[in-house]
Amino acid sequence: MIAFLKGEVADITESSLVLEVHGIGYEVLVPGQLLAMIQGIGQELKLYTYMQVREDTVVLFGFLTRDDLLMFRMLTGVNGVGPKAGLNILSALGADDLRFAILAEDAKKIAKAPGIGAKTAQKIILELKDKLDLEEAFEKKFSSPQLSKEASAAVGSQKVQDAVEALTALGYGSTEALKAVRAVKATEDMSVEDILKQALKKMAF
Repeated sequence: MIAFLKGEVADITESSLVLEVHGIGYEVLVPGQLLAMIQGIGQELKLYTYMQVREDTVVLFGFLTRDDLLMFRMLTGVNGVGPKAGLNILSALGADDLRFAILAEDAKKIAKAPGIGAKTAQKIILELKDKLDLEEAFEKKFSSPQLSKEASAAVGSQKVQDAVEALTALGYGSTEALKAVRAVKATEDMSVEDILKQALKKMAF
């Protein structure tokens, strides 16, 4: 089993890259978001890998972080979701957005990934929502090295997290609370109380 590869990018295709490690070129299928980050041939890169072994072929899937690999393994543990389908989902959403989509039971967002239908999206939510934790999802979002300022403000601000936690303390379910808070277009000048008020209005309908 190959746990990770570290080397230079030798070639890039639409869905994969070739990583040269000590004179050997490994073709690795990677998420589209990772490909978009590659600066070019010759870049040093470390990929955490998953190896799929079949009778007629061996395929390597690569990810920039252990967290991405963990989400990929969770996805492929769902009945009917193979490695390529898991890669398509992570290419479309990324690990952080996928976690929030599952916790918010947002099947439509997951179903936007190529080759993923509504039934498969619902199955992913059903099988994985109890394996994820809202607080941990926020912590991972904040600690993500690829997190942009815009993404942080829109999805993972402290005020948003506090609002979700306040709703759950009031007795609302975590997924219900997350849905309501994410539906609020929070701005920097809004307080936690402002977000809560708008979220509660949305939950009343």
